[in-house]
Amino acid sequence: MRAAIAVRPNERIVIEDVNFGGLGDREVRIRTRACGVCHSDLSYHEGKNGPAEMFPMVYGHEAVGEVVETGSAVSRCKVGDIVVVSLFPVCGECWHCQRGESQHCETFGLVATSQGFLREDGSRALALAGIGAFAEEFQISETLAVPIRTDVPLEQVALVGCGVTTGVGAALWTAQVTPGSTVAIFGCGGVGQSVVQGARLAGAGRIFAVDPAPLKRQVAQQFGATDLIDPIAQDPVEALREATDARGVDFAFEVTGIPAVAQQVFASLRRRGIMVAVGMPPAGSDYILSGRGFFAEEKQVRGSLYGSAQSRYHLPMLIGLAESGKLDLASMVSRKIGLEDINEAFDAMRNGEVIRSVITFD
Repeated sequence: MRAAIAVRPNERIVIEDVNFGGLGDREVRIRTRACGVCHSDLSYHEGKNGPAEMFPMVYGHEAVGEVVETGSAVSRCKVGDIVVVSLFPVCGECWHCQRGESQHCETFGLVATSQGFLREDGSRALALAGIGAFAEEFQISETLAVPIRTDVPLEQVALVGCGVTTGVGAALWTAQVTPGSTVAIFGCGGVGQSVVQGARLAGAGRIFAVDPAPLKRQVAQQFGATDLIDPIAQDPVEALREATDARGVDFAFEVTGIPAVAQQVFASLRRRGIMVAVGMPPAGSDYILSGRGFFAEEKQVRGSLYGSAQSRYHLPMLIGLAESGKLDLASMVSRKIGLEDINEAFDAMRNGEVIRSVITFD
């Protein structure tokens, strides 16, 4: 079995033969059918979100596959099921799961570090987020597995495991965008494009896509953006104020994880406007926002982890929206690639050439 292993951050990823150390009672082995190349994978590879001691590592968490083996106590899926992998576990029993906040399931820390691959030299490669789907097969806790039945192509379904849910959910479930409202999205990669689609589904009146990459602005328009802003060519805060009679927008989404961009997002809000922090900032970074904006203008900031999604309910819902044509997953897939193309996929992401590359397996 082959896997793409990052031996050290910022070095080229290598393809190696690997094995598993065994299957736990509540674990599931999955034959990978498709896995999206998410910006979070790239951030980890660039050393922004964890110590070097985490390496070697197998990335890949935006995945769909077929169950080929289950542990003796597994009850949520069976051999032959197609499952989309949730980024966060749902134990169903902890304090947060009992309150409809499964994105904060208390088993996450344990699940996220529970899986790994055995390399030929006897060392262990950690599976990122307890998944590690840049491999022909991977093992996960059953609490991450969401069985589905759909005719939607699996390279599209894979994106629901992370980027689509994170973005659409940020608009629908975290922000609760209102019909007719004005919405700005700063950063239009895979997650940002999904925020655009979520705002469209919510009935927003004007949707402003802010991104320096021409391709991303063009695709955002296809997904429902009504206005396009190049933040290199013009000040996005001034542009948004000019377009809204100097008031600012109702909702603004930060989808880059860059603290300086967060300041622009906050500044672009109208009085009582809502900023949603969607992008993952580098470890140890801080957002410095105007105190007067909170006090005198009643602006709000909401964090959005995984789009506030309850995965066992919302992931199938999003796939249903794709089946009905209301959610465009096909246009999210810029390239289908092989496992050996992962380094080029990271380069394409850095260069703003793709919305999503998706690794597919025969």
